[in-house]
Amino acid sequence: MTSTTALYAQRRAHLASLLGEGGIAIVPTAPERIRNRDTDYLYRHDSYFYYLTGFTEPQGWLVLTAEGHATLFCQPKDLEREIWDGYRLGPEAAPGALGVDAAHSATQLEALLPRLLENRERVWFPFATHEGLAARVDGWLQKVRARVRYGALCPAQQGDLCTLLDEMRLIKDAHEQDVMRRAARISAEAHIRAMQCSARMLRAGEDVREYHLDAELLHEFRRQGSQAVAYNSIVAAGANACVLHYRADAAPLRAGELVLIDAGCELDGYASDITRTFPADGRFTGPQRDVYDLVLASQHAAVAATRAGARFNDPHDATVAVLAQGLLDLGLLDRNRFGSAQDVIEQRAYFQFYMHRTGHWLGMDVHDCGSYVEPTEVGQTSERRDPLSGEAITNRPSRILRPGMVLTIEPGLYIRPAPGVPEAFHHIGIRIEDDAIVAEGGCELITRGVPVEADEIEALMRS
Repeated sequence: MTSTTALYAQRRAHLASLLGEGGIAIVPTAPERIRNRDTDYLYRHDSYFYYLTGFTEPQGWLVLTAEGHATLFCQPKDLEREIWDGYRLGPEAAPGALGVDAAHSATQLEALLPRLLENRERVWFPFATHEGLAARVDGWLQKVRARVRYGALCPAQQGDLCTLLDEMRLIKDAHEQDVMRRAARISAEAHIRAMQCSARMLRAGEDVREYHLDAELLHEFRRQGSQAVAYNSIVAAGANACVLHYRADAAPLRAGELVLIDAGCELDGYASDITRTFPADGRFTGPQRDVYDLVLASQHAAVAATRAGARFNDPHDATVAVLAQGLLDLGLLDRNRFGSAQDVIEQRAYFQFYMHRTGHWLGMDVHDCGSYVEPTEVGQTSERRDPLSGEAITNRPSRILRPGMVLTIEPGLYIRPAPGVPEAFHHIGIRIEDDAIVAEGGCELITRGVPVEADEIEALMRS
């Protein structure tokens, strides 16, 4: 058994221990999806399924009992289809290759799964993640009930498997951290490549478009062996940087304007997520530098607040405190209306320019699974009224950070033209994002292979 195969076996054993006496878990992989007519989208496995098996083929199902017995359903060997679609592992080879106890063809799923469910007490499966799965489970349970006259017992309870797996996936082991460091390195080098391409093409007097930089990112991702993008890349020139989920398109890059790139690769099932904002021609203007330095200062504060024992919300609160004061200092908010940074925070006046949180979990999914509420304190609630919407909001204590958790730290400012906003700042959109592994006494920033200080970015783009 290889080291990675043993790792997946350990995860299955851990999950089995959480299922309770008589428990059984059903975990499907993702379906194949048609792009158009007879063409499929690039296949991507389900993260929960992969976390427990390391298996990337479609049509896979894992069935795991509380006793630790793992059964895999997978595509049968089919030499004709393999000529067209590629190699299949097949059920005969699966136990040896994946370390499962038994394997069957996926064509036998409907016939065999009801028998596996017989005499179990609780069936676990991921709720609200696979369309139609709950109905399929109901159908299998109906077949079990049809055999009660023959002595079969039907599971009387159902549980959401996500509640167990999310907690497992939230802490990344050494193998996962190593993969994520490699993904971060590749993505950092792709960002460097895109920055230098922008400056080089503008210096040569060439027409530079957002898609040129998108192409540089994709080239570097694949050149270094990553399988795909972790999410659709954002390459936003000029005012487009003020659109949070902008897609790389055809807008021109112009000297004197900024470019925001939010892009990361996926490597061996794990995401990276980096955002850098830089001057298209390699030199910040005065107002751009002022806003950039403010956002960077807020990120430094957030990084300092990210450590084991702190709360998930602490980096966001640290970011907002710096931004609130900076918005007043730059004249983006009126001191006659907001006398102090605390006024800005209490009235959420910063929301005009900063409307998202400072981070999210990162892992197999770019917005990874895991509760943001501390599970040991979920019952401790308080209520407040949002000063902007008037909506009543229930507060619960945010998650206590532990070593091995991975999150992004991504403050930003997005300045659209509006009454009272100085024209010199119009259309400036800046976000700075790094990936952090929580550790005792601090965090490890794994994406700093691409510069973040303004002077370093300018120096890089001159080279």
